[in-house]
Amino acid sequence: MFESLSEKLEGALKTVSGQGRINELNIAATMREIRRALLDADVNYQVARDFTDQIKEQALGEDVLTSVSPGQQLVKIVYDGLVGLLGGEHVGVQTAPNPPTVILVAGLQGSGKTTFCGKLAKHFRSEGRAPLLAAADVYRPAAVEQLKKLASEVDVPVHAILNDDGTPVQDAVRVATEAVIEARRTARDIVIIDTAGRLHVDEKMMQEVEDIKKAVDPTEILFVVDSMTGQDAVNTAKEFNDRLDFDGVVLTKLDGDTRGGAALSIRSVVEKPIKFASTGEKLDALTPFYPDRMGQRILGMGDIVSFVEKAQEQFDEQQAEKLRKKIRSEDFDLEDFYDQLQKIKSMGSLKDLIGMIPGVGRQVKDLDVDDDAFRHIEALIQSMTPEERRHPQIINGSRRRRIAEGSGLEVRDVNQLLKQFKEMKKMMKTMSRMMGKGRNIDLSGLLGGMR
Repeated sequence: MFESLSEKLEGALKTVSGQGRINELNIAATMREIRRALLDADVNYQVARDFTDQIKEQALGEDVLTSVSPGQQLVKIVYDGLVGLLGGEHVGVQTAPNPPTVILVAGLQGSGKTTFCGKLAKHFRSEGRAPLLAAADVYRPAAVEQLKKLASEVDVPVHAILNDDGTPVQDAVRVATEAVIEARRTARDIVIIDTAGRLHVDEKMMQEVEDIKKAVDPTEILFVVDSMTGQDAVNTAKEFNDRLDFDGVVLTKLDGDTRGGAALSIRSVVEKPIKFASTGEKLDALTPFYPDRMGQRILGMGDIVSFVEKAQEQFDEQQAEKLRKKIRSEDFDLEDFYDQLQKIKSMGSLKDLIGMIPGVGRQVKDLDVDDDAFRHIEALIQSMTPEERRHPQIINGSRRRRIAEGSGLEVRDVNQLLKQFKEMKKMMKTMSRMMGKGRNIDLSGLLGGMR
């Protein structure tokens, strides 16, 4: 995300990296480049100007450290400025003192609003909450069916009101009001209301959302914005905020060709925090928004905290200890390896994960990192019997031919997998002994030549 902006900011900061000290001349040239990079990213002109003026003032101030290089000084100042521009601190969703918490989701058609509702339901489910989705988008064809499909994937109920012919009753206020009543009756502690959008802001849409707000008195109003629309998204957010006074912003489609203008402008223009960021179509591609982590990623510093958090969601300490014991005793088999692959896949997009590692993201930006990179390995392991997975050493020539045929691959692929797995086991055991607890295990050896 923000690849073009990141490259241009990095290039601008390099202009002072080799200088002996920061002075008005070199800082002015750098600020011009940074302002140009921000404007190219469709950042609001006034926001870009205020940002660079603030950076220049701090860089030339008396508090600048003299014990580090000019480049390091400026990177730190720019980073702090970006974090401030993005909101400073993470702001979570408010919860009602008496359930249910009611979350009203608004935005234009095509912004990813309905998909976000499904993602938000999954997010709350993962926290042990019991959400209910309200299908208050009663005009768009198949909107109710889309919401029901998303809800079925995360095992969350949907409240909708249909006519005898199966079409939605066109009364969004009634849907929202009855959804809250239904949540109380069924002990659901969160209601997520998906509202109708239009291709542009119009009076009918705004009035309907206002009426829903008055009827259910939501705990939280979230405005969903397509981050790929840049400055238009900021203008739309301002119009919605003037009417609804929403509580927070959700940025969608950050995995696309996002220039960054919406993310870097919206907080300053509407003075409301960004609460969530969506980075893909899958229902788990939603993360709470942390300004400091986003600032790091924009400046190419990675986001190791988010990477660790994603890993912790998949691995618990008991499983990790069991795995360490298997590695030390050489009992780690292909069945264990297959389980680890599934956990890695469930962490999200491989390219996105790699981009979180400091110093690596920029290097892989032009690489085609296939999310199906493990597909061939999985096919081979799935073609084995349970006995063969637990004891790979019994796989002889005839078994190899059967596994290759069953997976649609060649015998040489089976040979390569078994050879690399054997080498990896040795390496893992050595690392486990050297590190005591064997926390860092390199699975990359198995990927060579298998994609």
